[in-house]
Amino acid sequence: MHLRDLTEFENITIQCHDNPDADAIASGYGLYLYFKKQGKNVSLIYSGAFQIQKANIVMMTERLQIPITYRKPEEEKIEGLLITVDCQYRAGNVTRFEADEVAVIDHHFAEIEQDERCLIQPNLGSCATLVWQLLQEENFEIQAYPNLNTALFYGLFMDTYQFSELFNPFDMDMRDQLSYDRNLITLLKGSNLSVAEMKITGEAILNGVFDDRHHCAIIKAEPCDPNILGLISDFMLQVDGVNSCVVYNEMIGGYKLSVRSCEKETKASGLAMYLTEGIGSGGGHYEKAGGFINQALFVEKYGNISSEVYIEKRLRQYFDTIPIIYAGREEIDISDMEPYIMGNIPSGFVRTEDIWPVGTNFKIRTIKGDIAVASDADTYVIIGPQGEVYPIGKEHFEKKYRILEEPYIFETSYPPVARIQKESESKQLMDLAKKCETIGKKKIYAKKLLSPVKVFGIYNGQEYMLGNRCDYLAVNADNRKDVFVVTKKRFQETCYSESIHEMLVISDQIAGR
Repeated sequence: MHLRDLTEFENITIQCHDNPDADAIASGYGLYLYFKKQGKNVSLIYSGAFQIQKANIVMMTERLQIPITYRKPEEEKIEGLLITVDCQYRAGNVTRFEADEVAVIDHHFAEIEQDERCLIQPNLGSCATLVWQLLQEENFEIQAYPNLNTALFYGLFMDTYQFSELFNPFDMDMRDQLSYDRNLITLLKGSNLSVAEMKITGEAILNGVFDDRHHCAIIKAEPCDPNILGLISDFMLQVDGVNSCVVYNEMIGGYKLSVRSCEKETKASGLAMYLTEGIGSGGGHYEKAGGFINQALFVEKYGNISSEVYIEKRLRQYFDTIPIIYAGREEIDISDMEPYIMGNIPSGFVRTEDIWPVGTNFKIRTIKGDIAVASDADTYVIIGPQGEVYPIGKEHFEKKYRILEEPYIFETSYPPVARIQKESESKQLMDLAKKCETIGKKKIYAKKLLSPVKVFGIYNGQEYMLGNRCDYLAVNADNRKDVFVVTKKRFQETCYSESIHEMLVISDQIAGR
């Protein structure tokens, strides 16, 4: 769906969820300005039992001159098009108004049946980012509206716990490209915590559960601004003996989670995904992450179990049932593994000196986060089939890869981009990338995983590779201390049994190749 598709309506009402937060208001404001410029009769509203009272939201709407108005729940049908933003029509967190036509723009987990006027992107950190993308598609001059820039920035800031759980590259792009009022953002940050929320924070910490064996804290807070969860979890990680924590609360439609970790064996993003697997969504960074559990999916999968019991039980499973392998410490037993040949793996590469002049410090933004790189004649960048990017020395590259004189093409939701720090100029790596492939064929022993495993590789002992069910645990036949994970997709594309390899060799010999 594109915003231009909705301009057939003359009367457009944009509705934020009840008790609207910064993200909902910023998103609604962006849509309001777009349709206003199209000459439409447009209004921005919210409803519910209470009108806006939170200090930072009052300040935001007043200082940025956002024309949002309160509409009573009992008011009559809305004429024309109703767009619910940062929420979904008929969901539990938004008052339902009858309307001629309805559209939905949201970034939460889908709660309704979707049609052609429904755009839901749950992988984004904020709805403001989704609206920003939609405005860019319409060539809307966002920079010409300073108040909108600040509103969108603040919406993302609040919905990602002050950027501590920012991981989607589109969110990062918006954050970096908006020209916002720094002084106002500072004032808004200073008005974020009310006395009532301070009490909620204190009571949540006092009633927390502490798992001494796993050095983990589990804290359930009363319903509050989700940003408070991030505040609590950041504080808990400063407590001696707490290496990871999960802070959550119940909200309309499910549970909001904030996850933190300061130990390499527990990746916060991995833990968030584990807790929400099959019942919601989660992600983030190594140390900070967040997630959402959908209430309907939770009940469907786990019945009437309480959230407290589920979180504690699931955490015990995570810590007790996922083995950890530290490659390089000892040889792995291969008695239950089968021999395979790992064929040539196609990748892309770019010389850093072809991106920016030698000596330039820049970052590469990828689907998996940002990577800092310095341009020089001896550094290349490898682009993997899932869009992963990592630097490699020229000497190592020439030993490991063969260059193919053809462009490198692969499908990804976010092609990697190279950008100089603090400058707007950027370059698409895919415009510069050429194809390469690994040299030779590697003999390995491997077995399909029946349950998850964490592997700290022989060359990178600081960050583990997570092997999920149906991925493969592999061992280098020439060095049985070299253990790694091969995803199911890559294994199917590049690995085949030793007997098939022998047949291929014989076939080539017969054919004279």
